[in-house]
Amino acid sequence: MNDKARMVRVSPQSAPLRGHLPLGDDTRTSDRIEVTSRWLERGGRPWFPVTGEIHYSRIPRERWNEVLGHARAGGLDTVATYVLWQAHAPEPGRFRWDGNLDLRAFIELAARHGLDVVVRMGPWAHGEARRGGFPDWLVERGLKTRTNDPAYLELVRAFYAQTISRLTGLTHAEGGPVVGAQMDNELYDQPQHLAMLRRIAEDLGLRVPLWTATGWGGALVPETLLPLYSAYSDGFWEDSQTEWPQFAAHHFRYSEVRDDLSVGADLREALDGIVLDPAAVPLKDDAATPFATCEIGGGMHVAYHRRPLVTAQDVAALALAKIGSGSIWQGYYMYAGGTQRIGPHGTEQESQATGYPNDVPSVSYDFYAPIGEHGQIRPHHHLLRRLHLWLAGEGARLAPMGVTVGGGSDDPGELRWAVRSDGHSGYLFLTTYQPPKRPLDAQKDVQVTVSFEDGDVTVPTRPLDLPAGVSVVWPLRYSLAPGLVLRSATAQLVTRITDEDGDLVVLSATDGVPVELVLDGDVAVDGARSVGGTTVVDVAEPGAECVVDLPGARILVLDEASANRLYRLEVAGRERLVLSDAPVYALDGALVLQSETERCTVALLPAPAGLTADGGEIDGPRGEGLWRTWPVSVSGAGSRTVAADLRPHAPAPPAPVRGGPMDRLSAPADYSGAARVHLDVPRDVLDGIDRVLLRVTWTGDVGRAYVGDRLVSDHFWHGRTWDIDLTPWRDDVAGQGVRLELLPWRRDTGVWVDPAVRDVPDGIAVASAEVVRVGRVVLHPAGSSAEG
Repeated sequence: MNDKARMVRVSPQSAPLRGHLPLGDDTRTSDRIEVTSRWLERGGRPWFPVTGEIHYSRIPRERWNEVLGHARAGGLDTVATYVLWQAHAPEPGRFRWDGNLDLRAFIELAARHGLDVVVRMGPWAHGEARRGGFPDWLVERGLKTRTNDPAYLELVRAFYAQTISRLTGLTHAEGGPVVGAQMDNELYDQPQHLAMLRRIAEDLGLRVPLWTATGWGGALVPETLLPLYSAYSDGFWEDSQTEWPQFAAHHFRYSEVRDDLSVGADLREALDGIVLDPAAVPLKDDAATPFATCEIGGGMHVAYHRRPLVTAQDVAALALAKIGSGSIWQGYYMYAGGTQRIGPHGTEQESQATGYPNDVPSVSYDFYAPIGEHGQIRPHHHLLRRLHLWLAGEGARLAPMGVTVGGGSDDPGELRWAVRSDGHSGYLFLTTYQPPKRPLDAQKDVQVTVSFEDGDVTVPTRPLDLPAGVSVVWPLRYSLAPGLVLRSATAQLVTRITDEDGDLVVLSATDGVPVELVLDGDVAVDGARSVGGTTVVDVAEPGAECVVDLPGARILVLDEASANRLYRLEVAGRERLVLSDAPVYALDGALVLQSETERCTVALLPAPAGLTADGGEIDGPRGEGLWRTWPVSVSGAGSRTVAADLRPHAPAPPAPVRGGPMDRLSAPADYSGAARVHLDVPRDVLDGIDRVLLRVTWTGDVGRAYVGDRLVSDHFWHGRTWDIDLTPWRDDVAGQGVRLELLPWRRDTGVWVDPAVRDVPDGIAVASAEVVRVGRVVLHPAGSSAEG
């Protein structure tokens, strides 16, 4: 071992507490869910849920099927959704559950995709909704909301009764998908009220195993609710002078501290005048409950005054850091973006006009989520899927594993590491990743010895250099087959599957990190070397055909690009691996592919006898190796530029305006001086395709998009392109075109944007506006069919 090697002794773990919390199913329940002090169990086995936030009321009903399909393909097993009171009760005593407000239909469709559901019941939700989701008529009554005021509780009971009536027959105890309910949101100082909300729901007949509340911000959560935590890599709610939130760096380290005092701090200060001192608030959480999350940032929204530029790599690294820190429930906010609703009082977004500190876009709630506002599949959908496939296969082993963490200082030159272990085997986590505004150093000569209860494992066998900007998790003593143990690997476990040739274990390499596989004992493998009673295989070229044949098992070592194309989906009645150039999900035994390009390929393992295509053409199959690959032609997909290099002029905007309870910059209300750009979109570009997006690459301050007099999209420029869905307005766009109203960027207003895009000239520039045609192809294996 070199003199820089680290010795990690895993911490011994005590047995979890059981039966101490009023949570979980009745003992007679089939597929019983239980909550121990350290993990969740389901059907008698540890369960590691992966949950994504998807708001049914902010997505057109006709797109639910697609969004839920991509969520399941992304490795989620659960979705969470707000029930926004303002959407369902626009007038006192009048409830709506029609159209995309049909909660029951959304839950039933989620179940069709194999997804369970956590219902975030409010009554206060926030979610950047107007007045936190309260109807205006409720606010106007002047009640003591979010307390046990009898007049308020009477109205809550009526709202809950309506919601719970939609869940009849759908709860877990009844064999349905609803496994949990959240009470209120970000309520930190009213534990008696949170407890009362559960009692009301139970009095109305709701029975679920998981009753939850948000636990961050030093929240006081009663023992009748399971506290869930958050972790964001940045926050629009911070002040415009904040370069990076105080707690953001903490989330890129391995730490058993669960809380974050910065999330929701703007509302605590603005509404209640409360500023929490981190030094005065205990952040070591109760050992009686497991470390569970519901709001790992799947992206980040923007406000007028502050516009973060969270990247896919930020999201993936933060998510892995939470697993390395002991999370046993991964919950993402948001997983799919949406569109703010229009209600009887106008747009229903949070704003300074309704007493909040921040102005956010009035239409877009894209959140740069893994699935965008208009169904765009973002890079972190793929990066997270690799983690989720691993959790699907290994979550039952991982959840009970104890945690040992190190390297948690601010020193960018210190190696950050963690081990999750059952005392004999486990996983080693290493990271050199922090967002580019605060990068970490590369690590030279990395070698770690993990001391288990029954011996040591040193990985790698020869020190290696870990590049800057990577996060890895490496298996230790992983069983491949009876008598065959992968002692260590410098590649990440993704999944394993059985085909006609036996077990295939899939690993993913990390760019810039040499791959070695270390097997216990003397194993006959071509090109291997022997080191201290082990067999070491050096993998020179990971890729889609890189298979290491072992006695009793095979290991497929993918390169990162291939791993980001890998899915595990049920096709024609069995689980198969899928490598696809375009986003794909499974539906009723078939594959639904959505592509922005005319040509792509799909490969399957094990391969079905054949494939046919609806909505495109398919060739092949081809391939002599591990995979059978079909080239697919997506009819009509592609893009066409409708404008390029425009520099519209607008007069200098008036002096910036401040408002709201924290005196922050306000979004402009006057567009009379905006530059107006008219874009003609030919009819033939709009028709004959599943979806049509207008993608605008521009710089400026804020923009609005109109079709006729209808506001269809808005955008606070923050460095990314602006996507506008033209699909619902095809006929009007063909006749009238699209009008952009753009206000110029002026750096001295004090709006915060990321350093990566900060140095843009004042004014407005439209580099391009192109129509992106997204095609849809359904691939049917021989003898199957699918709808939707």
